[in-house]
This record gives sequence, structure tokens and C-alpha cells, in this order.
Amino acid sequence: MTSRDIRRQFLDFFIERHGHTFVPSSLVVPMDDPTLLFTNAGMNQFKPIFLGQEKREYTRAVNTQKCIRAGGKHNDLDDVGRSRRHHTFFEMLGNWSFGDYFKRGAIAMSWELLTTVWGLDPSRMHVSCFEGDERNGVPRDFEAAELWKEIAGLPDEQIHFFGKDNFWEMGDTGPCGPCTEIYIDRTPDKSGGPLVNGDDPRVMEIWNNVFIQYNRNPDRSLVTLPSQHVDTGMGFERITQVLQDKHDNYAIDLFDPFWAALKDLSGISYGGRYPATNVADPLAESRDADLRHDIALRVIADHIRCLTFALTDGALPGNEGRGYVLRRILRRAVRFGRQQLELDRPFLHALVPVVVDAMGDAFAELKRDPASVAAVIKDEEISFGRTLDRGIELFAEAASRARGATIAGDDAFKLHDTFGFPIDLTQVMAGERGMTVDVGRYEQLMDEAREKARAGGRVESAFTADLPPDAIARLQGEKIAATNDQAKFTALSVDAEIRAIWDGSLLVDRSMGQCAVILNHTCFYAEMGGQVGDCGTIETAGGGKFNVRTTRAVGPYILHIGEVTSGELRVGDRITAAVAATRQATMRNHTGTHLANWALREVLGEAVQQKGSLVDPEKLRFDFSHGKALSEAEVGQIESRVRSSIDKRLTVYAEEAPQDEALRIHGLRAVFGEKYPPKVRVVSVGAPVRELLADAANPRWRDYSIEFCGGTHLSNAAEVEAFTIVAEESVSKGIRRITALTGEAGRRSIEIAQRMDEEIARLSALAPDALSAELGAFQKLLAAPGLGLLARRRGQAALGDWQSRVKAWEKSKSDQGPGGATVDVGAEAAKQIEKAIDVGGAKLVIGEIPGASDEQLRSVIDSIRQRAGNCAVLLASAREKVALVAAVSDDLIARGLKAGDWVREAAKAAGGGGGGRPQMAQAGGKDPAKLPASLAAARKHAADVLGAAL
Repeated sequence: MTSRDIRRQFLDFFIERHGHTFVPSSLVVPMDDPTLLFTNAGMNQFKPIFLGQEKREYTRAVNTQKCIRAGGKHNDLDDVGRSRRHHTFFEMLGNWSFGDYFKRGAIAMSWELLTTVWGLDPSRMHVSCFEGDERNGVPRDFEAAELWKEIAGLPDEQIHFFGKDNFWEMGDTGPCGPCTEIYIDRTPDKSGGPLVNGDDPRVMEIWNNVFIQYNRNPDRSLVTLPSQHVDTGMGFERITQVLQDKHDNYAIDLFDPFWAALKDLSGISYGGRYPATNVADPLAESRDADLRHDIALRVIADHIRCLTFALTDGALPGNEGRGYVLRRILRRAVRFGRQQLELDRPFLHALVPVVVDAMGDAFAELKRDPASVAAVIKDEEISFGRTLDRGIELFAEAASRARGATIAGDDAFKLHDTFGFPIDLTQVMAGERGMTVDVGRYEQLMDEAREKARAGGRVESAFTADLPPDAIARLQGEKIAATNDQAKFTALSVDAEIRAIWDGSLLVDRSMGQCAVILNHTCFYAEMGGQVGDCGTIETAGGGKFNVRTTRAVGPYILHIGEVTSGELRVGDRITAAVAATRQATMRNHTGTHLANWALREVLGEAVQQKGSLVDPEKLRFDFSHGKALSEAEVGQIESRVRSSIDKRLTVYAEEAPQDEALRIHGLRAVFGEKYPPKVRVVSVGAPVRELLADAANPRWRDYSIEFCGGTHLSNAAEVEAFTIVAEESVSKGIRRITALTGEAGRRSIEIAQRMDEEIARLSALAPDALSAELGAFQKLLAAPGLGLLARRRGQAALGDWQSRVKAWEKSKSDQGPGGATVDVGAEAAKQIEKAIDVGGAKLVIGEIPGASDEQLRSVIDSIRQRAGNCAVLLASAREKVALVAAVSDDLIARGLKAGDWVREAAKAAGGGGGGRPQMAQAGGKDPAKLPASLAAARKHAADVLGAAL
């Protein structure tokens, strides 16, 4: 059977024989679960069902889930390459029961598929069960063991009991429970019983049936779930290995296209050789080139699958969180290719089409935009190529200062953390020199880093934490209906009744302090979709007063979270709930966000996708996919389009519609990765929703903001009143963020900008001596809170010019000294900018200022930066020696150009050296006659790093 056959047979077995519903794989990037770096199991998307917060129209489900285990609790990264069965990316075949069948049904179906459908030998099957946990009150799982005897006829010697390995948990918190794992024994004489749950590849786990009975709280305690569920997971690559009679995952047909492609790239054939153990043995591997090649080929094949799926699903390499993990994976693959396969050019991106061809039939999203995925990978490869060379240099330095024959653990960790050198590479390189590495110190530092990574993906519990499953079950058992919150769209106050009170630990009848109040209906908006939860008040007829600090939705209930400020609240009280006046400001910013989203697409293109937002009374913040900083022209066009919609007084329409019909509306915006219900709320600024649905393909609809949204909005765009972008910045690689003000704050921003422009006109007419006394006051105006981004840039440019004029005037009054030169900073800056080269929206300046001092070079660079915004500048002069000064903006640093490296390369050409920070650095050369060579070296370095023709 091919891997495609096996995948299809698994799904058909549960769909056709046992009435399961096929549920497509969720994204491998869990957009709606901040506790996870990546989707690491098929059950992740069903977590709300297990917690009792959500119900579906089905009680049985089946799918094949895209999974990544390369960070946090489940991390297989360092095993990849040496292990026969570990991957960073893999498919998890799974079937689920939500309060339907439990242990008996799960075990019976597992046995039927494995032995009846696929014909595996029962005498080679072993199972494991949970031995129990007295401390947490979890008994030994005799029930599962007896079912294996009854249903499968397994004897005692094929049933094993283990501890924590047979208690499955998704993460530090969440649904969990005991499990029974199924193993296959492929020893020649079926003697593998003692090897169950070990590392011997001949006895391998192929399926895990988890019985979800508990929820793990942040304090590590267990609470029994109100319903019992089944969550199973079968590693697709593992079962394919067994059914294709192979002895490792990388020998199955799914990987054959990768070996062919890598042979074309490297000329090296895959031989399927493995080391004796997963633990690196640098000396042995350094003597066995064929083994090193096979390890490298497996690493690359695995890692490109992981990267392609993760980037397709919306993740990007970065410096923290999942972005950091992906960057580490990418660099590990590149390092193996460079060091072991001698692939000294970017190669990894060329394998993206192989992933698409091999797996695009099962996961059609891979075909959506593979060119963009490949472009991101190639950009990272080019950047890391330079870093890798530097890392090799640093290893040599570490080896030279090593005490005795041991590389310091701190150096090994720095090579790993900063330059992507896994410890095994450092050990191999050390072994080649007859040295070792202080692995103990390295592991200590790694443990500290892992703890930080785990903390980064963990959400701390607070009073506002979700209602636990048992509390939701109790409310539902007492027939407490879901909160009706439809009034949030039409009213700012309602009369209602208190149905329940949660004190943070228990459901109580009354409260005089902090608590969360559940009403039968409410006008409060619960935090969702980037919009903050409403605040306000709840008052009882008996004088009880409750200050609502925020509002959250938990399952079917709306929690009004806050504290009693007078009297008390009791279940059954009739109350009046009133939303605070800040709601209007929040709605103003939410409608403004929709207009900004629309304007960004119109100005920057269709590739712009929403990546996050925050809407509160003070501001709107919007994250979007875009590869470079916005130019001043683009910022101006976005503001202009939003203000035009405001001026047109466009009506805001909101109406529910069937999702499949709404998705056909031309120009509609939906958040990538968001799950939408069958009925969606369409918010349109300017066109009635009924007209949109009646003529969905009309290209005219692109002229309006149209989105799926459950938030609260204004009735007319004119109520936004004003719109000013006050900040534009990078959030991570490929993700930008704008912050904007509306309403009164937006009007104040415009007024400050007008006042500043008047000051620019006035100060520009002053002589340098008078101008000098005015700069301090102007700088205070420039620092005014709420000043628009474009106005601030105008002010910064003017201030830079004035500072240059004042500095030049002050300089002209003093004796320059022998060999000195008078430099008109403003004029020189303008001249250099005229010669600037555009590199992806930023300016690149490389030039000479004859006779200038280091200080004068820095002054001209400061003026250029204030005028040009995002730029990289290297200026030089020749007097007794060559002087070099460079400055690089953050955007270009992110692309690999660092001031310290840049001046160092330029100085080498003039017989000198130097360096400094990535942002600013200086260097010197010994031979003034070699200044032209120095500038040529600077141009070459910038061209190599930025990939530009200079």
C-alpha cells in the first residue's frame, strides 16, 4: 500500500464503518490558543469540547492532523536525524468520541482496524495501561486491561502497566487522562515484551488511545470532567512504516521524492544508515562520511516539511516564541547542508515544491502560495549563511581560549543560541581538534532557556480565568441558560436577573467582594476578536452596586468581572446593567480599524492579511502581513482613504448571513485561520449587506470595507470623526503594526501637527544664532503624545537640518586646525541623499567627504538619517588615515546588514580594522591611498548582504 492508500483507509474505516464525521486538520499554528506554540496533537482543536465550553453537531470525529513537536513540553527536534521515528513535523491520524463511546468502543475499533482491516499479527501486539497515581486520586486502569483481554484476547504477558508515560497531557494545563498505547513487536522470535516502552526500534508504539477524564489546572490539581471522551493518535509515518514493511519512518514512500531532490542538489544518494544510538558520537561520526550524509539528509527532509507547513499556516521565523523555534529549525537544516553536504548556496527553499507535490493532495492549502513560502525561507538562508561563517570563526576563537582540551559550556551555548549551532555540531568540530565540550554547563544554560520558553507559552492564571468544566456542567445541570447578549448591538443598559455568581473558586449564592456575575441577558460586549470587554456597572433594587472591570465569554456564559462597591449581590436579584460611556470610543476605534484594514489592502495589495488587532477606548492597533516598513507616501494614502470614507458619511450595516454565501462577496475580508460559524455577521461600511449578497460578484464592493465581525460598531463612518496613524513598526519578520487615533484624540493629533508645521515654517526662516535658542522648545513639541507619524517625521527632518546648520555655524566660529575641513552638514547630507540607492524601500548611502573628521562624518550621517528615515549610511574620509563611520536602521539590520560588520570589511581594504554595534560603528584604515578600495569593499559587502545590484 502507498502512504496515500493508508491515509485513505484509516479515514474510510471510521467514516463508513463507525459513523464518524471527517473534520479537516486545524492549522499547525494555533491562532486561538496562546498556551501552545504549535498544534502538537489532533485533539488541540477539540479542547473547547472537552472543557464543556462548546458543543458540535457530531459526537464522533476523525481526521489526519498536521502536528509540530519542536518546542515547549513536546519537543523532538534534537532527535531528528539520528532517530528512526522522530520528526518535527508529522501527521497524526486520530478518532474522537465526545461523550459517546469510551474505553470499550475505542479498544474494539482499534483492534478491528489493526488486525481485521490491515491484517497485523495479534501475537506481535502489546499494549500498555496506566499504573495509577495515588497522589492525584487516579486509580490503576484495570478496566482497560480487562477490555484488552476480553476484546482482543491478549494474554497478561502482552499487557504492561507504566506510570507517567501512560497519562497523556496536551500541555501544562488542559484536558488529560490515562491512556492505553499499542505496540508492535518486530523481533524475529517475538521476544520483544521486555522492550515495550523502550528505545529499541524493533518494538515500536503505533497508536495511543487517550481517555480524557480530567482537566489539569494551573496549580497542577486534577478535576474530573463532566463527560468522558476519547482522543486517539496514530503516527501516520509510523503505521506506514509497519504496513510497508520498512524499519524506519524515513524509508517509507512519502520521503522518496526528498531523497531524489536532494541527490539532484548535492550529488549524494541517501543510504538509510543510522548511528548506534540517538546520542551524538562526534568522533565516530567524524570518521564515517556516509553516516554524516544520511543524518544530514534526514534532517533537511524533515525540517523542510515542518517549515513549509508552518509558513503556509501563517507563522514566520523570528526572535521569540514560535518564530524563534522556526528560525532554529531552518538554521539547523542549513547548517547540516553546508557542513555535511557542502551546499554552500541557498538550497532549502528549492525543496518547497517537493513538499507541495508529496502532500498537496491531502493538504490543499500547500498549493495556495508556495512561492511566498520559498521566498521567506530563501531570505532566511541568505541571512544565516553569513551568520554561519561568523559562527565558525567564533568556534575557532572559543577553541583557542579553551582551558585544556575543553570548550567552555558558555561558548557552546552561545554558538547554539545566537548562531544556531546545535551542540552536536560543536562536539563534532571539537572532536576534529581532539577536544571535548563542557556539556554539563551547556545543559544547565539550555534548561534555563527551555524554562523561559515554556513560561513564554504559558498563560498565568488570575481571577479572570475561565470557568472550569465542572462549574459549567453544574450550571447546565441546574438549567442555567446561556447568556443572551444580543442587546450589546442595540442598547447601553438593560434590566436583567443574576443567574449565577463565581467567586474565583466556587459558584456562590451571594457576594460582597470580587466575583464574576452571570446574567440571563446583557448589553455588555465580552472580550473577543481584538475588542476589549466592556466595563460599567450593575445595580440591584436593594442598593447593591457592582463595578464591572471587564467582560469575558466562557462557553455559553458571559462573565461580568469586577467587585462589589456597595451592599451585596445575590443570585435571583433583579438588576440594571449599564455599559460605561467608553463604549462609544471603543466602537469608534473598531469601525476605524475596519476602514484601516480596507485601506491597507487598497494601498499595499491583496497580500496584506490581518495578523492581530486591539481595539480599546484609547486607540486602535492593527497587525498585518507586509515585508517592509511603510513609506511616508503609503502612510499618507492610507490616512487619506480612511478620512475619505469618514467625509462621505458612509452608513455602517451589520447583518447575519450564511457563511458560504457571504464568502462569495467580492472584496470581503476574513481573518486567515479564524473559524467561523455557519451563520456569520457581516459588517459593511457603505453598502447594505442584502445588496452585497444579492450581487456578490460585483467588483464595486471592493470600494467598501466588508468584513466578518461580531464586534460593536458605529451607525455611520462620520462618527469616527478623525483618523491619524501615530506609529508604524515591525512586530516580527514579515509582520508590521500600525497604531492610530480617532475621535477627539485624532482631532488633537491633527491640531498638534498643524501647530508644528507652523513652527517649522517660522524656525526655518531664522538665522543660526537665533535658531539655536529655539530648538529645545521645538523638541518638546515633537515629543507631544499623540503626534501623527507623518508630522513627527516632518519635524524630525526639520530638526536634523536645523541642528546641522547650528553645528556648522558653531564650527565655523572656531579654528579647524591643521588639515581640518569646514563641512556644511545640511548641504553635504542633501548631496549624499541625491546619490542614494533604493533597496527595498530603504535608502543606501555610500560616499566620501574629503578631509572630514570622525565627528563631521557622524554629523552628516545624523542629518541623513533624519531626512531619509529607514536607511544604511557609510561615509569615509582620508587625511593622515582613512576614517569610516556607518549607521544602519533596524529594518536593514533585520535583513542582515550590520554597521559593525560593514565598517570592518571596508577597513580591511585599507589595511585597518574596527567595528561596533549593529546600529552604529566606526573604523579606520592605515593607507589613505586605498580609500577607493575601501568604498568598493563597502559596496560589495552591502550588495552581498542585501542581495542588491550596487
